[in-house]
Amino acid sequence: MNARALVADDEPLLREHLVQRLRTLWPELDIVGQARNGREAVELFDRSQPDICFLDVQMPAMTGIEAARHIGGAARLVFVTAFDQYAVDAFEAGALDYLIKPVTDARLGQCVARLQQQLRMLQQGPSADTLLDLARRLQRLEGFAKSEHLKWLRASLGSATYLIPVHDIDYLKADQKYTRVAYHDADGKPLEALIRSPLKDLITQLDPDRFSQIHRGAAVNLHAVKRVVRIDRDSAEVELKGRPERLPVSKTFLAVFRET
Repeated sequence: MNARALVADDEPLLREHLVQRLRTLWPELDIVGQARNGREAVELFDRSQPDICFLDVQMPAMTGIEAARHIGGAARLVFVTAFDQYAVDAFEAGALDYLIKPVTDARLGQCVARLQQQLRMLQQGPSADTLLDLARRLQRLEGFAKSEHLKWLRASLGSATYLIPVHDIDYLKADQKYTRVAYHDADGKPLEALIRSPLKDLITQLDPDRFSQIHRGAAVNLHAVKRVVRIDRDSAEVELKGRPERLPVSKTFLAVFRET
């Protein structure tokens, strides 16, 4: 099946590697453009009008999510990224698939098959039964996206990558464009890691029954709270289990700990 595609990734080697793998799995696919960032992807899309866009998420100038919102439903959108925490935003932006790097040939092959099926249906025109089935699938997907919360975070230290279970996190603190994650290991030893996602993006993906924002730049795992100490009428501090630091609670978020 013939189709036209755009590939956007700020890492040139990864971008070219994906292009080569797509040409192997889908020889008829015409790669009409390669973009180095989200803004360039939008410009190439407007100029070439491809059927499919493969987008990385974290890119300079404009993110893949922002580019996807510009493209909208004018193309099939596939995200290829090392970060799983943007899946909800990606599907809300209209993604057909979300691939986590490193992507196996089998997983990429599944994505290609799904794209081919979608394009084939578009050419043939969907039946009433097909439209009903798609509506039901979309409803289930939307329900999943709304109910699913992050289960773990991925943090890099040198050449190593660590997976931090969300329930082991004690608190998260904004650190410029990054987030400092304070967590504990299986023995209860307090540890810290820095991840490349801003706190404002992470908060929306955390379970609100477990995590609460306590300050403009901090959120705490409620299960890790030892006690809350009032400083004055408009502020307080949180003491944590197994950690010496105390976290300030601003007036805006005092209601979280108000006794009922």
